[in-house]
Amino acid sequence: MGSANDIPVELVEEIRGKALHAPRPRALTPEQRDALIQRIRDLLKANNAVLITHYYVDEQLQILTDATGGYVGDSLGMADYGNRHEATTLVVIGVRFMGETAKILNPEKRVLMPDLGAECSLDLSCPIEAFSAFCDQHPDRTVVVYTNTSAEVKARADWVVTSSNAVDIVAHLHANGEKIIFAPDRHLGRYVQQKTGADILNWQGFCVVHDEFKASELRRLMAEYPEAELIAHPESPAEVLDMASVVGSTTQLIRAAKESRADTLIVATDMGIFHKMHEAAPDKQLLAVPTGGESATCVSCAHCPWMAMNSLDNLAAVLEDGSGHEIHIDETVRRKALVPIERMLEFSRAQGKV
Repeated sequence: MGSANDIPVELVEEIRGKALHAPRPRALTPEQRDALIQRIRDLLKANNAVLITHYYVDEQLQILTDATGGYVGDSLGMADYGNRHEATTLVVIGVRFMGETAKILNPEKRVLMPDLGAECSLDLSCPIEAFSAFCDQHPDRTVVVYTNTSAEVKARADWVVTSSNAVDIVAHLHANGEKIIFAPDRHLGRYVQQKTGADILNWQGFCVVHDEFKASELRRLMAEYPEAELIAHPESPAEVLDMASVVGSTTQLIRAAKESRADTLIVATDMGIFHKMHEAAPDKQLLAVPTGGESATCVSCAHCPWMAMNSLDNLAAVLEDGSGHEIHIDETVRRKALVPIERMLEFSRAQGKV
């Protein structure tokens, strides 16, 4: 397995700086929360809008999404749901690439986000100019990009994948004799190569949440809870994945939590998933992988700072007035990006994954 050059130090520091300084929502009193929830319910009806929400955002937003007939799930499910739902306005509660994906698939619909500044470190670590130049240097390779990328990067790709289907899609390509460029997550790329044996050139991007999980602190936690089972998202470092009994996407991890016989689970992904995981496995004790300690840092502290920017406040505000919150994509870029996304969805639908 080969790899691209490391991400420039300046870009890494810029990404970590943005994560550290991402704005946080205000704390709400119960009365303020209830008033906002009722306002949002009314505005959803008035706007013929539906909420499409990721597992990692605040649990109050997940609860409201379920209560109003929206969708809470992973990136693959969000893309498919927005494509099928009849609402004329899609409100995507997550990070920017998720809103862009919804718009790529639904150009006729208005796609809003509570905060367009909610970014993703994987997206930021794969700038289109550098990535396109890298692809140009390897024209014999099929370009496979994770959904956590910009519309422009998707437009440069042959396939888009999520953590739910990356192994299956790359295995399919490998069986056809294709060599791969995989971007942007270095840990997911390494995991996919290990599972498929494919010839992969791996971009060196990272997630600020999963990249912070360190094996030494994890071993201490596992020693403290020797009966616990570790389940991990494949964006985590290899030394963490090597200790996990289950590696999978967010949806796959929720299923694993429900099916596990262990009373305690150590979960190597964003803590936002705990809401749905508790619903699926209410009797389980859930522990986050530590991000502090001798060899660890805490830029994210096991919760994406950009996912945390979504709130009841800015959700109500965007439904009141969507100006400045709507996703717009150049039509030429959108048409090019649509091809690898539809290719992914067709593949996953054929396998019964969506």
